[in-house]
Amino acid sequence: MELTELLKTKFNYDHFRPGQQEIIETLLRGDSVLGMLPTGTGKSLCYQLPGYLLEGTVIVISPLISLMEDQVAQLQRLGEKRAVSLNSLLSSWEKQWVLNEAYKYKFIFMSPEMFLTPNVQKTLQAMKLSFVVVDEAHCISQWGIDFRPEYLKLAEGIKNVGVSLILALTATATRAVRQDIQRLLFDDKAQEFVYSVDRPNISFFVYQEDKNKKLQELVESLNGSGIIYCATRKKVEELYHALKQKHAVAYYHGGLSGQERRMLQQQFLAGDLQLLIATNAFGMGINKNNIRFVIHYDLPDSPENYLQEVGRAGRDGRPSQAILLYEEGDEYIHHFLQEQTNQSKKLFEIKQKMSDLVFEDPLIKKWEQFFPNQESRLLDLLSQRGTTKKLQLQKMLDYISTTDCRRDFLVSYFDETLSDKNPNCCDNDGANLAVKTSQKLVVETSVHWQKIFQKIFKNDVKD
Repeated sequence: MELTELLKTKFNYDHFRPGQQEIIETLLRGDSVLGMLPTGTGKSLCYQLPGYLLEGTVIVISPLISLMEDQVAQLQRLGEKRAVSLNSLLSSWEKQWVLNEAYKYKFIFMSPEMFLTPNVQKTLQAMKLSFVVVDEAHCISQWGIDFRPEYLKLAEGIKNVGVSLILALTATATRAVRQDIQRLLFDDKAQEFVYSVDRPNISFFVYQEDKNKKLQELVESLNGSGIIYCATRKKVEELYHALKQKHAVAYYHGGLSGQERRMLQQQFLAGDLQLLIATNAFGMGINKNNIRFVIHYDLPDSPENYLQEVGRAGRDGRPSQAILLYEEGDEYIHHFLQEQTNQSKKLFEIKQKMSDLVFEDPLIKKWEQFFPNQESRLLDLLSQRGTTKKLQLQKMLDYISTTDCRRDFLVSYFDETLSDKNPNCCDNDGANLAVKTSQKLVVETSVHWQKIFQKIFKNDVKD
């Protein structure tokens, strides 16, 4: 069957989006791929479609349960019953049942931690596997979004189950991170297909004022459905209670059961909820194509995470908005988390000097489990991670304070230059926030005089 025919009959799409067909054809030729496509542009199709053309089961390794469950639900909506998420929400009995029936599935989703467990490895060794997908592949890099030693063991685990064909997918990876993925995951250099991180239909705004007051104003005036991201479960629930009297709103975080999260997703997809307030990890599993705005109540810790999260908006291609609220001191929570990494590094250095010292540090304990007698490597990674996290956070603070184009700022972080821009690009380029009045959608007419002067003077300088 022709690719375009299968695309239409199985997925009801008339055309491939940029990068999809090239990645799929490369996989079908038997060559591994590293693909970087913007959020919301159909990365999942890059493994779903070839999965139907190649014999065997597709293993998809993903960092978050919410992402796995979302992908399984998406496949089920397409009529695919042979998809399952093997995750920690299942009981021991349920996990064993999935493993016993694993050969019947076409797509099995799991975390790197689950993939590397002896039972799972043994089961996969006895199965016919077509290829392995590493989703959110930037996590592999020592400069990735989190420090999970299991990611550094993935290449070994993939070899152990007898698979040579690998598809690594990401939406946000700098050149240095892509080089890391190539080195840590592939025996031979995989073919790369790299597309811009830019989502032209999303406009960017930053407000530096009283966040509670501004949030109330925004949710009253913005049209359509949206996500509000917070850094902690406590803040998620606090905002929910502040907004629930006047708005159709729910909250979504790791403290909810799988059934509760699935129910809320269905309500959000159906349009029964205007707002979903979520922690960033669980908000990543929400795949609704007509989200009109994403509000960050708390400061993201990196441009990578920021673009991942605002990428929930405008997946239907229509104009959407990314709004970041900031008050001085919002970065302190990230300084606290960075200090935890520094403490782990200091403890490990002490332990090297005093080998008889007994203490518990979860990160160090996990590292020693996977990489015994590799202390110097851990110290290097902790140092690099600490440095990188500081630089990433500073970039977010620079993004807030910049008077230049915010879109240009973000894409240049990924070593890109913009060839063209949405006229309604960002607040620094004169973009207006789309708001509702009566039954019509209009734009804010109030533009700060400071921004008008900035724009005039910038144009004078360029001339």
